[in-house]
Amino acid sequence: MSEGASATFHDMSQSTQQDWDAIMSQNIPFARNGGRRVLDHLKLLNGDFGGFAIDRLQHSLQTATRAYRDGRPEDYVVMALLHDIGDTLGAYNHPDIAAAILKPFVSEELHWIVEHHGIFQGYNFFHFLGLDRNMRDKFRGHQYYEATAEFIDKYDCPAFDPNYDTAPLEFFEPMVMKFFEYPKNSIYKRETVTEAA
Repeated sequence: MSEGASATFHDMSQSTQQDWDAIMSQNIPFARNGGRRVLDHLKLLNGDFGGFAIDRLQHSLQTATRAYRDGRPEDYVVMALLHDIGDTLGAYNHPDIAAAILKPFVSEELHWIVEHHGIFQGYNFFHFLGLDRNMRDKFRGHQYYEATAEFIDKYDCPAFDPNYDTAPLEFFEPMVMKFFEYPKNSIYKRETVTEAA
């Protein structure tokens, strides 16, 4: 974090406008560089095969590459890239972690897709684990059901191919940096938009 003025309070209930001006002068540039921190975290998936034919980073890159080559918009491609970013921290709820990271930056539809992709992907393997492969059926009729099933079928499910010509992470970096620069939905949006103007 950059050097500069600091808040003087030791109890937030005693903070002042001057304190928050000092905090925001450092927080806004920090927040706008969130894409770099997300990319650094995504790199933690490198070398983590977890029993699959390719590591989790390659799976993420391949999912995004397939979406990009299919002509999906950048926000969709970034969602595809980051859909499994929660694997390192949430072995039992990785979609929730990815959804939380993406929520301020995506539409309601893309957020729903990433949040529910684990259940939808489960159709392909839950029965091998003694689980109900049709768990996703409880969402049948939801406005984003078909979009989520399509994400699984076209991009996530086939993205375990070691012979696929996958784009490198560097290809997606400019998209990720732009994506995380300004939120679409956040309780802090007014401040970040004011600073961006």
